[in-house]
Amino acid sequence: MARTESKKVIYAALVGNSLIAVTKFAAGVFTGSSAMLSEAVHSLVDSGNQWLLLYGMKRSRRPADDRHPFGYGMELYFWAFVVAILIFGVGAGVSIYEGVQRVAQPHPITNPAVNYAVLGLAMVFEGAAWWIAFREFNRMRGRRSWMAEIRFSKDPTVFTVLFEDSAAMLGLIVAMAGIAGAQAFDMPVLDGVAAILIGCILAVTAGLLAYECKGLLIGEGAGRAVVAGIRRIIGAQAGIKSINEILTMHLGPEDVLVNLSLDFTDGLSANDVESAVSAMERAIKETYPEVTRVFVEAQSAKGHADAARGGD
Repeated sequence: MARTESKKVIYAALVGNSLIAVTKFAAGVFTGSSAMLSEAVHSLVDSGNQWLLLYGMKRSRRPADDRHPFGYGMELYFWAFVVAILIFGVGAGVSIYEGVQRVAQPHPITNPAVNYAVLGLAMVFEGAAWWIAFREFNRMRGRRSWMAEIRFSKDPTVFTVLFEDSAAMLGLIVAMAGIAGAQAFDMPVLDGVAAILIGCILAVTAGLLAYECKGLLIGEGAGRAVVAGIRRIIGAQAGIKSINEILTMHLGPEDVLVNLSLDFTDGLSANDVESAVSAMERAIKETYPEVTRVFVEAQSAKGHADAARGGD
């Protein structure tokens, strides 16, 4: 997906979270609702996370240099992982702490109508941001299932925002239920329980994000369709006896490294090998624009097998 589309999703979430965070804090302080304060912290953390994702996108576009010869594309994955840690440490931690405090020392919520109005407004803003993120995510996934697309996607920005906004919508529902329950049954403790549940929702969301970002940080290969396509391109190239190995790795959402070990036909001249390598690289990059680097190792099948056994 183009970076401009990713930015659109992030900006939409940033505007929505920023507008509602201040309102939630004001309402939480005014009414004394711990669930509302938890939601305010949630929106504040989400706003900070969007800034971090934008910062990560900017940093990841820096050109390669001597210290980082393959560029800085994976920095986006680092900042997405930081976002997951912040959701867990700050969002979930503060919400659960606030909820436990309120359960231990419950007190009535004043002016609950203010909370209902703010939560209703928050649902409008959060719902709009969620719909934009969902629409882009849905466009990306095609016929793949949701979880398959999350595992397949190499751009963490969209599914991170979608996870955040989904958690936000669930949190708003829980907050409203907690406040309503506390008012209807005259049980202020339910407000604290709602805050704890919001913290648990954030913790689960953070865990899922951290798990997905971990795979990207470690280094994930290109999709099966891309690898199969590269194999077909090589197979159609004259002068190739066999393919020993195809190794790929995403250095960024749109930055794929390809390493090839090929057994060339015996008797080819150095010029013939060079021409074959140039033709393959050109064809691979034209077919798959996300492939930015192609390295080819000329090696006999036996030599490659011997080297692989020696490395075990």
